[in-house]
Amino acid sequence: MRNRIFAVLVIAILAGGGLAYATYNFVNNKPARQASAPTQPVVVAAADLQLGAELKKEDLVVIQFPQGKAPEGAFANPSDLVGRGVIVPIVKNELILGTKLASKEAGSGLPPVIPEGMRAVSVRVNEVVGVAGYVLPGNRVDVIATASPTNQPTDTTSKVVLSNVQVLTSGSRIEPDKDKGKPVPVTVVTLLVNPDQAERLALASTEGKIQLALRNPMDQGSPVTTGIKQAGLLGSTSNAGPRMSVAGRPASRPKAAPVAEMQPPPPMSAPTVEMIRGDKRATEIIK
Repeated sequence: MRNRIFAVLVIAILAGGGLAYATYNFVNNKPARQASAPTQPVVVAAADLQLGAELKKEDLVVIQFPQGKAPEGAFANPSDLVGRGVIVPIVKNELILGTKLASKEAGSGLPPVIPEGMRAVSVRVNEVVGVAGYVLPGNRVDVIATASPTNQPTDTTSKVVLSNVQVLTSGSRIEPDKDKGKPVPVTVVTLLVNPDQAERLALASTEGKIQLALRNPMDQGSPVTTGIKQAGLLGSTSNAGPRMSVAGRPASRPKAAPVAEMQPPPPMSAPTVEMIRGDKRATEIIK
């Protein structure tokens, strides 16, 4: 009896183990069913694209984006973008949107970047004028002009003539050296200005010297200055505006020491002669 019960128990264990093993193999060998969400093709940048660049086929790549999640203005076919100009810098893998491109008729380069009513004016600078190369596209600068209205050195004045001007492009180009005739690199900065500012910038760059002052992009103020001449730079008050303290308030001038009043000299006494006769002493005035 015991042997029969033992045999039934062994058979049950073997049958259960075999069933469990078969179930395990079936589950592991069954290919997993992956849930595939619908997607749509969108065009992104294959590399960084600079302002004014013309899109080429190798600049674009197509990726799959979740269906209905692509921003408005995205493109699905790269052929729709080839030849159009970039009006906003685009980084690698960024979606190409219509708002970042010029129209097909506008072409590429700098002209499509210029807003209506504005002008692009280029000026030659060196490392000092260009703030040691830190003036880059998209920066904001002030333009300081130094010139003499009378051609007299004493009337030379430095003044901020343009404020909060946007830099469109900056870079070097090759120009011939006037003295040696050999090509030399020249740094050129292109500024976005209105027609009135374009006239001021042209006059400042041809009749005097200009200096670019780099601004903090969060600073939107327009400083109003009186300018400064050589005499004011050296401390004379005749040609300089009000002196400013460190805090930006007009500095108080030191008070002059009070001048002592001049007293009239004491009257001079008439000459006298002292005469002694015996025990008597007398003083007589000489007239």
